[in-house]
Amino acid sequence: MQYKILVVDDEEDIVRMLKCFFESRNYRVLTALNGKDALRQVEHQPDIILLDINLPQMDGLQVCQRIRDYVSCPILFLTARIEDTDKVKGFSAGGDDYIVKPFSLVELEARVHAHLRRENRHNTESRVKFAGDLTIDYEQRCVFWKEEQLNLAKKEFDIVELLSQNPGQVFDKERIYEKLWGYDSDGDSSVVAEHIRRIRVKLAAYTEKSYIETVWGCGYKWIR
Repeated sequence: MQYKILVVDDEEDIVRMLKCFFESRNYRVLTALNGKDALRQVEHQPDIILLDINLPQMDGLQVCQRIRDYVSCPILFLTARIEDTDKVKGFSAGGDDYIVKPFSLVELEARVHAHLRRENRHNTESRVKFAGDLTIDYEQRCVFWKEEQLNLAKKEFDIVELLSQNPGQVFDKERIYEKLWGYDSDGDSSVVAEHIRRIRVKLAAYTEKSYIETVWGCGYKWIR
């Protein structure tokens, strides 16, 4: 089995070194240089994450807190130094272990392997997308703005799911209706526009960003 490992560090040399090393050990390596990119890579459901604490924009502890409710894989913090208070913060954020820099690649591989060997949670992977402060949990069929859950009706969530899983792809009303209501359903595709209007109203209570963009004369698409 080829495991997926996500390496997150703002030092490009470290990222390149770890990428080369773990690829030589038959891992599939995902990489990120900051917290926002890490959230995007988490959508690919890594089996284990190596996460630097000192990241720009959003530090490793914040990233860990953000993803832990949706991602079950082991998270190992990379850090230049570690105090007991730092360990408490890291474990409280949802981390599983600490790797202190500079580290031995052989020891790091052994620690990674040990966590993967004990890990049986990847058989029940969460399906999740992070778009800024918006989080979509496809498994639980919930949408959150930061910590607040949006109260979406079933078909409203179905539309969000379809569009967000195909970002940038334009869907016309008829195609959305056929996919979500079915070919034989009574009614017509105009109901799609009304559902999208309701989704936008609910999002507007939290943000000015419109995640569902109207492509005039064509349909709708999801934007990050």
